[in-house]
Amino acid sequence: MVRRGAAAALTVTLLVAGCAAQQRGTAQQSGTAVPGVTGTTIKVGGVLTKTSASGYSTKDAEIGAKARFERANAEGGVHGRKIEFIGAEDDGQDAAKGDAAAKKLVQKDQVFALVPVHAPNFGGAAFLEQQGVPWFGWATGPQWCGTKTGFGYNGCLAPKQGAGSQTWWGRQMADLLGGAEGKTVYVQTSDSSGSKYGGTTISQSFSAAGFKLVGVNSGLPAAAPPPDWLPYVNKIMTSNGGKAPDVVVSVIAGTKFNVGLYSALKRAGYKGVLTDATSYDAAILKDPASAQALEGVIAAPMFEPFESTAPEIAQLKQDVEKVAPGMVPTQHLAIGYWAADIFLDMLNKTGKDLTREKFLAAGNGSYVYENAGFGKIQYPKDHSEPNGCGALVKLENGAFEVAKSMKCFDNVPLK
Repeated sequence: MVRRGAAAALTVTLLVAGCAAQQRGTAQQSGTAVPGVTGTTIKVGGVLTKTSASGYSTKDAEIGAKARFERANAEGGVHGRKIEFIGAEDDGQDAAKGDAAAKKLVQKDQVFALVPVHAPNFGGAAFLEQQGVPWFGWATGPQWCGTKTGFGYNGCLAPKQGAGSQTWWGRQMADLLGGAEGKTVYVQTSDSSGSKYGGTTISQSFSAAGFKLVGVNSGLPAAAPPPDWLPYVNKIMTSNGGKAPDVVVSVIAGTKFNVGLYSALKRAGYKGVLTDATSYDAAILKDPASAQALEGVIAAPMFEPFESTAPEIAQLKQDVEKVAPGMVPTQHLAIGYWAADIFLDMLNKTGKDLTREKFLAAGNGSYVYENAGFGKIQYPKDHSEPNGCGALVKLENGAFEVAKSMKCFDNVPLK
C-alpha cells in the first residue's frame, strides 16, 4: 500500500510537471529544447543601425517587421505558434557592436532567428553562421553572401566574380530614358565595403544595359560627409571627356551624403540624371532643404513603391497603420516588413516540427517564394547573387511618384 501510494504520488508529480512544461510550451526534439521555440511561440529579434555618426538610421525596419508579425499572430501564427518579437538591438554602424548584439540575442535572449538584420556594417555574420542561426534582412554587403544562414530578402548584392550580378537598375533606367545608346554614367561610392561592392555591381548593371561607364570613385569617407565636395564634383563634371556624364549614380548610405553631393553638383551646373538606392525617404519631404537638393532624383528601391496600387502594398499599409497609426511608410520599414514576410513563409514551409536544422534545410532546399511586393527569391541560388528585382521612384514637385513599377531581370556573371 505504501509503495503503491508513493508510486501514485510520483506519477501525479510527473504528470503535473509534464503539464506545466506543456503549458510553458517548451518544444522538444530528441529530448533537446529548441532555442527560442515553445509549443506556442517563436522568439525572434533583430539588429539595426538605429544611430550613427553619419546620421544614417534603419530603425524603421523594426516597425515593418512588427507590423508583419502582428498580422501573422492575428491570423493564428504559423502552425499554431505566434511570433514573440523582442525588438532590435542597435549596432551604431559598428561591426564589433553588431557582433556583440548578435551574441546577446542568441546566447542571452535565446532567439530562434534574427529578423530583421538591417545594418550596413553588420559584424555578427560569422558567429551566426558558425552557430547555425538564421538571419533575414537587406543583404547589402559581402557578409551575407556565400552563407547558409543569411537570407537577404533581395538575395546577395555583393556576389563574387563569376556569380550572377544584378542588371535591373541599369535596364529600368534605360527603359525610363528611352534607351541607353550614347549615354554615359558615373558611379560615386564611399570607402565602406558594402558601398564599394555596390559600386562594382551597379557599374556593371548600367554597362550591361548599354550605358558607357566613364568613372567610378570610391574615395569618399563613409564616416561622415566631407567638409568640401568640390574635389568629387570636379571629377564628376569632367569625367565624360571633359564634360558631365548623363547619369550620376550614388552608392552611398545616408541622406546627408546625397544632399551634400547633389547640392554641390547642382551648384556646379549639373543637368543630368541623379539616382541612388536610399533617397526614397518620406522624411526628405519634411525638410525643405533636403527636398530641394533631391528634387528630380530617381531612387531605386528593391520593392514595389508605396505609391503603387498593388494589393500587396495596400496590405502593407494596413498592417503598418495597426501598429503605428499615422506613420508614413519608409524604405527601411519596407525592408523589415518583407524580410519578416519571407521568414514567415519559410517557417510555414518548414512545418510544425521546427528546429533550426529543419528550417535551414527547407530554406536551402530549392526554396522559391514570389510576392508582388518584392519580386521573387530563390534559395540556395540567391545566397550568391541578387534576386534581380527593383523599381524606380522619382521625386518631383515635392512628392514621390512611380517612375517604373517593380520588375525582375536575369542576372549576368560578375566580371
